Amino acid sequence: MKRAIVVGSGFGGLALAIRLQSAGVATTIVESRDRPGGRAYYWERDGFTFDAGPTVITDPACLEELWQLTGRQMREDVELQPVLPFYRLNWVDGTNFDYTNDDALLRAEIAKLNPDDVAGYARFLEYSAGVFREGYEKLGHEAFLDFASMIRAAPALAKYQAWRSVYSIVSSFVKNEKLREALSFHTLLVGGNPMTTSAIYALIHKLERDGGVWFTRGGTNRLVAGMVKHFERLGGVIRLGDPVVSIDTLGDRVTGVTTRSGWIGQADAVASNGDIIHTYRDLLSTSRSAQRTLAGLERKRFSPSLFVVHFGIQGTWPGIPHHMILFGPRYKGLLSDIYDHGVLSQDFSLYLHHPTVTDPSLAPEGHSTFYALAPVPHLGKFPVDWDEIGPILEKRILDEIGRRLIPDIHSRIVTKFSYTPKDFGRDLAAHQGSAFSLEPILTQSAYFRVHNRDDHTPNLFFVGAGTHPGAGIPGVVGSAKATAKLMLESVR
Repeated sequence: MKRAIVVGSGFGGLALAIRLQSAGVATTIVESRDRPGGRAYYWERDGFTFDAGPTVITDPACLEELWQLTGRQMREDVELQPVLPFYRLNWVDGTNFDYTNDDALLRAEIAKLNPDDVAGYARFLEYSAGVFREGYEKLGHEAFLDFASMIRAAPALAKYQAWRSVYSIVSSFVKNEKLREALSFHTLLVGGNPMTTSAIYALIHKLERDGGVWFTRGGTNRLVAGMVKHFERLGGVIRLGDPVVSIDTLGDRVTGVTTRSGWIGQADAVASNGDIIHTYRDLLSTSRSAQRTLAGLERKRFSPSLFVVHFGIQGTWPGIPHHMILFGPRYKGLLSDIYDHGVLSQDFSLYLHHPTVTDPSLAPEGHSTFYALAPVPHLGKFPVDWDEIGPILEKRILDEIGRRLIPDIHSRIVTKFSYTPKDFGRDLAAHQGSAFSLEPILTQSAYFRVHNRDDHTPNLFFVGAGTHPGAGIPGVVGSAKATAKLMLESVR
């Protein structure tokens, strides 16, 4: 029986391991932390459950497929709940915009901002459907291993003006600035700047329109638990709390891994779901070809980090929907501060996650669980002492939520803690504390991203946010599909 090892148990690693195990490859996942999930970690404090993220689940069909490979159903292990509206967008002047896939309701929301943009939105939706077909359905699960594959994709990319930004494309269809922000902010959920991320990422709108937005009962952590249960049911093995310290090589092939405890796992193929810089710099430190690859990777642009405030409070808030975007007074200027200048601005925009409005079990009775997330520069652009800055930013964020939504928030807080770029670097070995790996610009996409199979080591593979197609649950699950195909070909 052929053997494979997957380093890391994020969504990409779990999806890959399930695919390999389903195909008869004896697969072991090796995870450094005490719980599986990677960025989808969670904490339990004072009766509250806090998901680290991601908390927006789209394209549930890509997850369902992992169970269907062996004739099972995801609902055996996971219960998904629909979230409506998908998001409520709120601006500092008090304007609200409920974002949904109910066409009549959405058009009414658009008309409130600018009646003339209803027709423009219809044209944008048509555009989004086109890039969804070309960029997601056709290319999202295929590996780009050579430049010829990029050439083959070029006509579709040219047709949809992939060199333009999402914001630029949206602006060509609608004129209202708030609506432009409402239709372009999604790239931030995968680490991309709407002003520079390729217009191909406008496919996210069609992805949500067709598949909806979902939440796992019990939290995103229960989706992770369901995937682990399914993997182990198939005979897979997961090792927790034992970091890989080296991916072992002999000549131009990997032979397995060595962990901190001294465990040596041998394998016919190894895939890394870990940070790409950490993998090449630290885990492959003895490989000359890996060090040559590393030199190029270190020159690439990495996505920003995040500052996340988790808090549990007294009271329930049925008027605050599950997902909110609280826009600050600036959009383009704030993005430029984060992505270009490495500035922690006085103003900020927030993603507010309120899971107990969907699933009250995540907090004690009569209480609510929240987190507020602010994009911030990564440590390479803003090398600050987050132990010093963090408490200041935490208070400013809670003050803003109090001003806009929960006036007496500070007196209601039962428990709270923050997660900073420093924590991303420490817990996830994330290069520069980046929350999403490589920035998803056109020149770092598809063939120009880390390949699903290493160019020099034929049985070394990559899965997750750093490889094609990129971050987000559908992205990393898609990368698992592409990588699994390559791995199965290599071990047969």
